[in-house]
Amino acid sequence: MIDNTAPARFQLRRMLPRDPAQPHRAASMLELFFDLVFVVAVSIASAQLHHALSHGDFVHGITSYAMIFFAIWWAWMNFTWFATSFDTDDWLYRVTTIVQMGGVLVMAAGIPDAFEHGDFTIPVVGYVVMRVAMIAQWLRASRSAGALRSATRRYAFGIAAVQVLWILFLLIPGGPLQLIAFVVFALIEISIPVFAEHRRQTPWHPHHITERYGLFTLIVLGESLLASANAIIDALKEVESLGPLIAISVLALVVTASLWWIYFWPPHHRAITSFGRSLRYGYTHYFVFAAAAAFSAGVEVEIDVLTGKSELSSVAASFTVTIPIAIFLLGIWWIAIRENADRVVNTVVPVGALVVLLDPVLPVPVTLTALILVVIVVVLVIRPPVEKENERFDSVSA
Repeated sequence: MIDNTAPARFQLRRMLPRDPAQPHRAASMLELFFDLVFVVAVSIASAQLHHALSHGDFVHGITSYAMIFFAIWWAWMNFTWFATSFDTDDWLYRVTTIVQMGGVLVMAAGIPDAFEHGDFTIPVVGYVVMRVAMIAQWLRASRSAGALRSATRRYAFGIAAVQVLWILFLLIPGGPLQLIAFVVFALIEISIPVFAEHRRQTPWHPHHITERYGLFTLIVLGESLLASANAIIDALKEVESLGPLIAISVLALVVTASLWWIYFWPPHHRAITSFGRSLRYGYTHYFVFAAAAAFSAGVEVEIDVLTGKSELSSVAASFTVTIPIAIFLLGIWWIAIRENADRVVNTVVPVGALVVLLDPVLPVPVTLTALILVVIVVVLVIRPPVEKENERFDSVSA
């Protein structure tokens, strides 16, 4: 491997491709710092979804949330995959990353207007700031990428072209036409990696990249705990009986802990052994992340119904909790659990997800949801992931 530790002119290192087999590769302090601004964006998006759902504005609330969360997820994911390939951690890399963090905060500031008035001006401006900084990173990488130069330049060109489309998006009036334009532009955006890497793929470190996804999962699950706890504390003085509030509290804790347990059960690094599988893993995580963050909004809607602040029925409110849980379970089963599990696990997890969807029409939805997830966790404990032959050999050799 080429030594990239010695600083060159201006104390900058050559942005060479990282070794995908580097031992003990872990998330850097900069990556952890970078994630913090996404806590802000996820929190605001989840809070706005809660308000929309609680007022019965399902279509506008869900579509606005899907659009905003796409920007959050895609900006985070692009930086994460770039960092696993070209992270130099010199001062210019850090400054460019901090600029991206500024774009996240700008976008977060505009989320309320996007939900309440359909005005995406500030979110788009923040998003473009993030993406322009990403263009700069790819252009810098192209200078010393060697055989990967064409791929890095395709990334830069593709990202730049789509940013023009997002600026034009602001000229489209709200309504169905705007939603159609968003879907088209988003599909073009997520096609950039396929366009850039169809001939030669940039290197990725399996353990590093899946650790990064695990850390972001912790962020959205932690946001669910925090938002749920704050809502429960605010409702303490507004309920006549603490019984239902205690039940919701138990649901929030048990469900969040169970989702954490289920997510980290399989060895995720096995899921990205090829370019196609890495695309499936990365893109499906949009639904996993969005569902985890939406779960807290559902808990808050349940509390609104309990305190008389929502006009929703108890059944409709329960669906705002069970649908995100089911999506999370099916998503993580599809991309990470399915190929590492035996027949029992591969039956229990998807069936459990479908049963969760039926909970709202049953007499005790809160209790049943928690019970189903506990059953899934127990099954996972009893039946560990299937061991692969090559990993068993590597373990014995070590």
